[in-house]
Amino acid sequence: MTEMKTRFSAAQRLLHWLMAIGIIAMLFIGVGMVSTIGRQYVPLLITHKTLGIAILALALVRLVVRFISGAPALPPDLPEPMKLAAHLSHVALYALMIGMPLIGWAMMSAADYPIVLYGGIHLPPILSQSASLHALLWSAHFYLAFAFFGLVVMHLAAALFHGLVRRDGVLQTMLPGK
Repeated sequence: MTEMKTRFSAAQRLLHWLMAIGIIAMLFIGVGMVSTIGRQYVPLLITHKTLGIAILALALVRLVVRFISGAPALPPDLPEPMKLAAHLSHVALYALMIGMPLIGWAMMSAADYPIVLYGGIHLPPILSQSASLHALLWSAHFYLAFAFFGLVVMHLAAALFHGLVRRDGVLQTMLPGK
């Protein structure tokens, strides 16, 4: 008989919280970056690019760990529409955690801008230069950032709903500690 998984693994919880901090920081850095033309712009841009690539790498690692470790089942009494919403929101979160950095990287490549991270690390371009493609990717990155923010807020709201209203253990599956 197999034991029912009641929590995410320690590695999954660590990755979740590291990425949560990184994604929230990324959203605020992005807003600060597009809101300034001052001397803060370049350090914000370098931070944004570096954090974006870190989030991409962590998201890929997280997918592998999720595939290996699985996930706890949702409560059996959770209504089917809520189970579907949970599933679709996680798919959307992973798509954005992977897609947003790739779109940003492609956008910089299409503009023929060097992709330089902290420490002077240079990433190769993933697209050839194209002003029209750069404009399209810039718009996609900009508007998807708002969708990402909205999804993060909904994810937080759902976690609080499970923890404070339903008290069904869903929130505890991702909290640190025992």
